[in-house]
Order: sequence, then C-alpha cells, then structure tokens
Amino acid sequence: MGGGEKLSSGDKLIALLPYLTEGFCEGCAVLLQNRLQNIGNFDGISLSNGQNTENAAVSCSAHTPATSTIAQKIESPSWGSSKTPLNFNGQMSKNFSPASASSQPSTQPNGSSLLGDNESDEQVRLSQVGRKKDYTHFERVDGKQINVLRGLELHTKVFSAEEQMKIVDYVYKLQKMGQAGKLGERTYSEPSKWKRGKGRVTLQFGCCYNYAVDKKGNPPGIIRDEDVDPLPPMFKEMIKRLVRWQVLPPSHVPNSCIVNIYDEGDCIPPHIDHHDFLRPFCTVSFLTECDILFGAHLKVVGDGEFSGPVSIALPVGSVLILSGNGADVAKHCVPGVPSKRISITFRKMDDSKLPYDFCPDPELKGLELLGRTPSSTKLMTPRVLQSRTPQQNMRPSSNSVLLNNQLKEMNNIVTPTSIDLGQDSFPALGSSNNKARRRGA
Repeated sequence: MGGGEKLSSGDKLIALLPYLTEGFCEGCAVLLQNRLQNIGNFDGISLSNGQNTENAAVSCSAHTPATSTIAQKIESPSWGSSKTPLNFNGQMSKNFSPASASSQPSTQPNGSSLLGDNESDEQVRLSQVGRKKDYTHFERVDGKQINVLRGLELHTKVFSAEEQMKIVDYVYKLQKMGQAGKLGERTYSEPSKWKRGKGRVTLQFGCCYNYAVDKKGNPPGIIRDEDVDPLPPMFKEMIKRLVRWQVLPPSHVPNSCIVNIYDEGDCIPPHIDHHDFLRPFCTVSFLTECDILFGAHLKVVGDGEFSGPVSIALPVGSVLILSGNGADVAKHCVPGVPSKRISITFRKMDDSKLPYDFCPDPELKGLELLGRTPSSTKLMTPRVLQSRTPQQNMRPSSNSVLLNNQLKEMNNIVTPTSIDLGQDSFPALGSSNNKARRRGA
C-alpha cells in the first residue's frame, strides 16, 4: 500500500490471521477467516467482547449443549462449510448486512413484503428461476418397468441469497426459542447424538407427526390430539411465494411444515412420506448443497451411508417438488451431509387427518398467482383426489399470537452470518436452452 492509503479494519485483521488462528483447528480457522473477510460489509458491526467465542466452541464440539437464553444476544451457530461463501449470481444486495436482515419485523401486512419483493421485482425474479422436470429412471416394480422418478421437479433460484440469510437467521431464532422452552413440547425436538447420522434437530409446525409408534402407542402419522405451534410468519411468506410463482399449485397450499437442522454427518434414512400428507409436497434447501437419493430399492450401507440408483443435487435456495411416482413409488433419503444444512419441508395435510383443534390460517386462503406467465413456464397441476371436508369443530389457537410476540422480542438481535450459497447451471425459465443438467448414478 502506498501514498498513505489506509487499511480497512478487516484488512488489518486479515494481515494478523496467522497469529489469530494459531492453535485453531482447521474448521475454526476457516470460520474466523470468513468472518474477518466480511467485516467490511457489516456497517456498524464490530467484534464483541468475547461473545462470539461460543461459535468457535460449537465448531470444535458440535454436541456442546446451548446455554444461552432468548433474553441474551443470539449468535448464529457456525455453518461448518470449508468453502468460501460465493455471491449468488449477483442477487446479493450490496447494501445487505445481517443487521438489516435481523432488524426486520417478524410480520408484514402483505404477501411478499417480508421477503422484499414488489410485483415488478417478482416478475424479474421469476424469469430467472430454473426448472427441471424431466427426471427419468426405470425400475421393475410389480413386474412392470416404470419411471420411478415421474413427478419430480427441481426449481432453482427461488430464494435469493439475501432471502436465504433472512430465513436461516429466522430458523436459528426458532431453535433458540425451542432450547429455551418457548415453543410447544412437540414442536421442538433435539435428541442426543448417540452415533453418526442420529440426532438432527427438528421443528414441526401445523401438526404433530409421529415417525414411529410412540410411548403412548400412537402409530406413525399425524397425531390428531397433540398440539404444536402454528406456522410462523416467515414460513407463511415462503408458502405464498411458492404458490404465486406456480412452484406449488393453488389447490395444494401447505398447512404444515417440518424443519430439519443438520450437523455434519446427519442424515435422513430411506422412506416414503406418509399419506396423511397430500401430494405434491416440497422441500427447500439452505446453507449447503447436498445430494438426495431416489430409487425403488435403496440400501443402508452404514451409519448415515446409503446407496441408490439416482442421486440429485439440491442447490441452496432450490425447491424440490415430490409427486406421482417420485413421491409414492421411489423411496428417498439424504446421506450424511458434508456440513451444516437446513431443510424446510412444506406439506398439505389430508383433510380427514387434520388435528382436532386445527384452524385454517386466513392468510393462506385465496392466494393469487403472479400476473400472467408465458405458457412455457406454467406447471401442470397434478390431479389428486380431494379428501372429504372435515367437521367444523375447530377452534383457533392462541399459540399463533404467543409465537409472533416471542419472535417480535427478537427482531433487533444482530446475528453475523456467512453462507455457502453455491452455484447451479440450470437454465432460466423461457431460455432457449431447455436442456438442464442431469445428475444420476
């Protein structure tokens, strides 16, 4: 540097990096480097007096129990990726900072304002969304060769880099609330990690789903007499986006969701989603790109390790739609993830399986599609038999008001973040190149 040019605070700290990281493990060293590189982007944010050291501890010991409470400043856990965060195709706002994301209100008056779009912006964003729906893999099932992947669709770039950061911060706030006992007993689950692939954190909203026979003898499926918290405001805004952009059909607006928070090595074993939930349903991916396996016959190779005929990469910010054979014939699983990951799966409950105290959310009624899109971008709405209308013996829950108030208390919490946003090579909707990248075993 010459001519009296001054180094920024971030540059000064980067120059000291070899000394600052002496004795650190590789993961902690990379984490510190990423944070120092981002300091210049965070106006008004400085390193606190040692309060951020809890994240380094999380990096070294992923199973250390959290001790902070909702009243304390929330720090986003280390995201564990050894990759340098990438700009998501220029969609990141130059003025964006975690402070601007975390200071936004939890609730907004209209459909897409929470995620920062007006209709003209949405039209531009919609034109950039990529879509792949021609997955093909034939297997013999019941003596017939069928395409077990029919009904799968992958929509990429549905959520921008800035939106992903907001959503991830929101999920971690919900996790902190769960750890502090501020969510329903069956809403938040954080089992002990007794071996590789076991113990991922889950949050359920809208309904309590039982994966196996529980201590009360309840079979797998929706437990109709158990209460969980209603859909949080941010998740309702995500649902509105999915319907407005025709990622999900308006006839199947989700009314429940499950959030999976993965540590490195966590997995989901082979399964077919329970038919208490209608098709299609979808899962949204955050933090780290990972693979999902599909096939009529998947094998368990070891703890968190599976094998199958088809592997599909799930970029961050993408939405995978499961319907038809892809949901009902092929099993799917997520092998042990390479680093921290979050997925949010949205599903519509069968009307005959709704919880007894379930009350439909008026915000999710009568959702409108975004303008008029070219015929080439319209999605086919799967023909699904409608379930019978439930008895109108539902009562509103006060949990929604309680959850909103608790989230509002956390609005002004600043959580510095760094995210591996990855890249994908799917064409934009309406582009001349209709052949998208295919991945398979």
